[in-house]
Parts: sequence; structure tokens; C-alpha cells
Amino acid sequence: MALSASFRFNQSILILKQEITAIIVAAGSSKRMGFDKLAALLNGKPVIQHTLDVLLACDEITEILVICPLERFELLDKSTFTKPVRRIDGGAERYLSVANGLAAVSPTAKLIAVHDAARPLVSQVDILATIAAAKTHGAASLARRVTETLKRSDNDGFTLSPVSRENLWFIETPQIFRTDLIRSAYEHILKENLSVTDETSALETISVKTQLIASTSPNPKITTPADLAAITT
Repeated sequence: MALSASFRFNQSILILKQEITAIIVAAGSSKRMGFDKLAALLNGKPVIQHTLDVLLACDEITEILVICPLERFELLDKSTFTKPVRRIDGGAERYLSVANGLAAVSPTAKLIAVHDAARPLVSQVDILATIAAAKTHGAASLARRVTETLKRSDNDGFTLSPVSRENLWFIETPQIFRTDLIRSAYEHILKENLSVTDETSALETISVKTQLIASTSPNPKITTPADLAAITT
């Protein structure tokens, strides 16, 4: 018997739908802040709650892992958990925290999105654009083109020469990858005892390029008290 048009349509949606696990990296010590920046209030809610809320609101994301200590997880309002949210212990370095998250990802996840908890302003538009690029290319990261003038200095801080900003980017998050690619990259860096500052760098160690997606709205990372003050004014 021939399949109905509606059944074929619904079946195509199921094929296109891919389970996506988001890993929120929130295990840092906030040494440069002097206080827990993720517990700082932003419009009446902790920064980490704002970050979680953005990912909870994304229908494409099916599961969220928060890599953080228990006391930081307790800052979150459990009543907002509209999809599975789990806490995972962090590691001594960022990449080790991500490795812990990868070990706990659902076996059905086709894509893994890694996002800094200290980037609470990321937009839904930019998350979805990065997801779409990851589905197409296997690896994608939100980023911002360098527009400022760049200079190289001597050891005393005096200018030496300009640096071309052509094809230079500030790398942001989320960074989203096909599950097998990011796992292969992390297996490699852990085996070779390599240290990386982000996931695009991890993939570069196995010669996989990441598609950069230009962010359409501010997506600052809160690192210093000035950063926090800038987004609360």
C-alpha cells in the first residue's frame, strides 16, 4: 500500500531531526574575576542560569550537560528544566572538563555543541545557524571577524609593525561538531597529552577544519569585572 503524503512528510522530519547534546563548560575558578562570575546576578538571575535558559529555549537541543561543581549547579532553577539537564564534574583544565562531558553524552547524540557558561548573551539565531553549518560540514563554530587595528610590539610594549587582519577571527561558542569527529579529536589529544584551548583547536590536531559562522549579535565572554559591568549597563 502506498504511503500517505503526510506520513512521508513526517518521516522526512524524523530523518532530518538529529539529537544534539549541549555541553556547558562551567567548571572554571573565575580567578581573573576575584569572585564567582557565573553566580553574579544579571537582571536578577545568575549568569549561569541565563546561559542555560538560552540552550533550553533551542528546540534543536535535546539534552544539556552542565560541567560544574555541585554548588554551582545548585544555583540553577530546576523548575526551568524543560529537557534533560545533568551535572558532570569538571577537570583541572577546560579541555579535561569537555572530555568528562563527552564521556557522559547520550549514545544517540549525532551532534555535540560546546558552549562557554560565561557567554550568556548568545542568540537563538546564531545557535541555529551554527547547528545548520555543523549538519552540513560536520564542524562549525560561532566567531567574529577581527575589525580592530592589530599591532605587533617589542618586549617593552612599543609598536613594531602592523598585523594584517585579513581572514582573522575571534573564536566564540557554541562550537558544534559531529559526535564521531569531536570524540576522535579528544581521543587523540588525550593520547598524545596535548593541551587545547577550544574544540576547533582539538579538531585541527586531526586535520579537520571547522566552518566559521559570523555572529550576528554581541556574544561576549565574561572574563573580567569590566565585562560584567558592560553587559549590565
